[in-house]
Amino acid sequence: MSDAALPEKVSSDGVSPDDLPRLQKALAHAGVASRRACETLIAGGRVTVNGETVYELGSRINPDTDEVRVDGVIVQLDATKRYFVLNKPRGVVSTMSDEQGRPDLQTYVDEIGERLYNVGRLDTDTSGLLILTNDGDLAHQLAHPKFGVQKTYVAKVRGRVTPAVIQRLKDGVELVDGPIRADAAKLLPGGASSSHSLVELTLHSGKNRIVRRMLAEVGHPVVELVRRQFGPLHLGAQRVGTLRELSAAERGALLSAAAGGDSTDITDRTQRADTQITAGRPGDGKGAKGMRGVAARGNPHRR
Repeated sequence: MSDAALPEKVSSDGVSPDDLPRLQKALAHAGVASRRACETLIAGGRVTVNGETVYELGSRINPDTDEVRVDGVIVQLDATKRYFVLNKPRGVVSTMSDEQGRPDLQTYVDEIGERLYNVGRLDTDTSGLLILTNDGDLAHQLAHPKFGVQKTYVAKVRGRVTPAVIQRLKDGVELVDGPIRADAAKLLPGGASSSHSLVELTLHSGKNRIVRRMLAEVGHPVVELVRRQFGPLHLGAQRVGTLRELSAAERGALLSAAAGGDSTDITDRTQRADTQITAGRPGDGKGAKGMRGVAARGNPHRR
């Protein structure tokens, strides 16, 4: 372990090394695994502190200043920080208090008992994955355009979407505020009819109503839109209108994405560490008709 990770470095802040937690205890307290399992992770060279691999059991860390990772994924050592995923229904505005009296996010967080921030926004008429947290710094970080966090949507659109339209979305379209292209786009199996199609679109832009504007530009206005993924987080089978707290693995993947890691790579590495990130993936519900099974379990809007 390098000098940068040794507890002696924090003595200038008035913290005695004996008052600092041992690494395996801090990992267990953060919900990574049992203390015995955390010792196995350390001995196996899977834990780093400030970028240096730590093998020695009993090494002490400062949770306030040290960055700890397991298999490259950041561990949130501050137990007071909480992170939630809301499957936001249509008709709910992405604010904690709406001056016009419309349904807002406060309805879903009252039982938490502390102030939460929403990470970015979803349009009132868009449903799906919205992150809520009391970690204001992370909320601001993830919402900032420079981080370019990928988001995946499933859109029910008017008309029959052709492969040429999908390619155009990937090549890029010109909007009034500049060109934009999808990072990925595809027509979902079983999602096309003479009147409507289901399209999955992934992009990292945070521009206002960008998915709706892109699809309108290629001649297929959105009828219904659901966000299925934000960075490494997936909606899975979470029901509309429900709030759930992130697992330790999901927290780590989210923090690692905010620190500049590749979300896909983070998720893959976390899963290889035998930690299940989620039970779902974009496009769940193969063979389902309309938005049923693709946007959510069941038909949340009863259409």
